[in-house]
Amino acid sequence: MTIQILFSAKPHRWPQYEGPLAHALVKAGITDFNLACDIEPDQVDYIVMAPNGPVQDFAPYTRCKAVLNLWAGVEGIIDNPTLTQPLARMVDHGLTRGMIEWVTAHVLRHHLGMDAHIHGQDGVWRKDIPPLAQERTVTILGMGELGAACADMLVQLGFDVTGWSRSAKNITGVRCLHGDDGLAAALGAAEILVLLLPKTPETENLLNTARLAQLPKGAVIINPGRGPLIDDDALLEALDTGHIGHATLDVFRTEPLPREHPYWAHPSVTVTPHIASETRDDTASQVIAENIRRSEASDALLHLVDPKLGY
Repeated sequence: MTIQILFSAKPHRWPQYEGPLAHALVKAGITDFNLACDIEPDQVDYIVMAPNGPVQDFAPYTRCKAVLNLWAGVEGIIDNPTLTQPLARMVDHGLTRGMIEWVTAHVLRHHLGMDAHIHGQDGVWRKDIPPLAQERTVTILGMGELGAACADMLVQLGFDVTGWSRSAKNITGVRCLHGDDGLAAALGAAEILVLLLPKTPETENLLNTARLAQLPKGAVIINPGRGPLIDDDALLEALDTGHIGHATLDVFRTEPLPREHPYWAHPSVTVTPHIASETRDDTASQVIAENIRRSEASDALLHLVDPKLGY
């Protein structure tokens, strides 16, 4: 029987994914399939989707075996009351490598104090020698696939890396902490703080006034995770007082970030336009195809979301 695969995302995504998805399916051994943007709901076996795509009501898809998300984040779909099918989030090589490269670049930028040389050429010869990586503590909040991968790269570069997660983890070379007490210790040591947590009710505004105060004076915050992890007003106040030295932000509560938002003009904020890690059509298609192959073989799906945890 032909496998019916519905693609549901913004229209410009279809030409990007049609070829790579078809190629990946054939490579995975799936040759009898129909991949399209318009299939009768009661005929659909799998939905490949972005949360901002046209499918928002999953109730009519009574035959659907799994919903395969094109995004790493699932906050735009996990609370949908019509979603009863298994949901898999996107974890793929391209997305992971992109995050590693972005995080590593900005950690090194702040570690080495590169902004002073890029923006501060005033004719004064200041020979300020940066510390070695082994003398700099980097804390990563969120030790899932992306957090663990970034931590591994920073460990290889010699940084003193602390990782914090909701539950206990054991990652080679990383001081792993968890729970409320662990969070306080992780923040207290963080000269550079990287946020890679998912957005859940428990993580929203995690960096509030009290927790920002736990960071060392002059700490740098790097957020490629989720915008709502940070209380924006609290961060701006901490930047204005000098308690936080700089914030490099890639994600925001409202995207695109409105022109009038104070982050744009703040001298201690770097805004990047949600580019830290993007789903790549070729590598993402391989993950989607592998999950369809697994489902058809009655094997467990990769990266299955736990609705109770929200990720």
